[in-house]
Amino acid sequence: MNVTITPGPLAGTITPPASKSESHRMLIAAALAGGTSRLERLSESEDIAATAACLTTLGARIDGETVHGIAALRRRDELPPRMDCGESGSTLRFLIPVALAVAGGGFFTGHGRLLERPLAPYRALFLDKGILFQQSAGQLRVSGTLYPGEYCLPGNVSSQFLTGLLFALPLLDGPSRLTLTTPLESAGYVEMTLHTLRQFGVRILRAPDGYLIDGKQHYRPQQLTVEGDWSQAAFFWAANGLGSEIQIEGMNVHTAQGDRVIVDYCDRLARPGRVELDVSQCPDLAPALAVRAALRAGEVTRLVGAGRLRMKESDRIDSIAGALGALGARVTTGPDWLELHGVSSLAGGEADSYHDHRIAMMLAVAATRAVTPVVIRGAQCVTKSYPRFWADYAALGGQILMEEETRL
Repeated sequence: MNVTITPGPLAGTITPPASKSESHRMLIAAALAGGTSRLERLSESEDIAATAACLTTLGARIDGETVHGIAALRRRDELPPRMDCGESGSTLRFLIPVALAVAGGGFFTGHGRLLERPLAPYRALFLDKGILFQQSAGQLRVSGTLYPGEYCLPGNVSSQFLTGLLFALPLLDGPSRLTLTTPLESAGYVEMTLHTLRQFGVRILRAPDGYLIDGKQHYRPQQLTVEGDWSQAAFFWAANGLGSEIQIEGMNVHTAQGDRVIVDYCDRLARPGRVELDVSQCPDLAPALAVRAALRAGEVTRLVGAGRLRMKESDRIDSIAGALGALGARVTTGPDWLELHGVSSLAGGEADSYHDHRIAMMLAVAATRAVTPVVIRGAQCVTKSYPRFWADYAALGGQILMEEETRL
């Protein structure tokens, strides 16, 4: 689907969708609990639907906001579960250790670039422990027994690997130690995981170089409400910095979500002078920050610590530069950075979403400051995380025309 946007500022009140990151974590914890949990305001994104479907395959029962936990471990003589993770890296990386703990492994499939995204930290870790980790023909097979003990992981690849083990290791028969071999990036996401574990009655102790995890722990069912998503709200903050007047409601300022730093970063971008922003702890904010920075007329902004953007739904360093550049922004890139030389307005024109939900939303914000209409190709990709994005954009006064892409 292509979306054509007539330029103009947005105005009105918006309540961003429920946090996708928190929804993943609450769903998994509720599925691992022995009773029934109620999770209000779960994200309606495709990623969360993938997590729910995989957890159902593992033995949970999910009826809307009600989650009936896995009553017992699957028998090891059953056929290995087959789980389709869609395009969700969180689903895949969170559930690999969980599937090992509750079902002895399984088969994982996905779409888009999912199985091209890095899995090396798990591969090295599990092969060392005698667990089969085999990737071929568009699927991943893992099989074996997850034993308590020491697990060593680098902290600078993705916090999702750490989160998967933090969910699984408390279920084992004895204590485990999770050791970080490099400094942790995206620490806010790990803090969100630890917060969810505490809510469901699981204890994790911090160590100087990682975490200490008691075995034989039990997840306790809960009734909780998912918070608003700061990574989605970021696009509206960026739009406000470009002249829109959007009142953003329903956000928890005391959240464990690291992406709440968008407020401080946008304040810094509102001041004159060169600005350098480290996105190593908040990589999902890079597209929103980039579009805001692209229109700081006459000013230079540098986004650093961005290496992991190359491993997202698209290579986001290249796709941010390509998409904004197509509209007239001035962007240069390096292995782990972007530099934006601010202009007063964008020319407009046609740009590709790269089938990446955050790139499509970035382009929608860019259109508010374009001179001519903006055409976004592949705009349906927002359903991955924010299915109602285009409806909300229109409700804020955005003038959009949706049409199916012409295929040759």
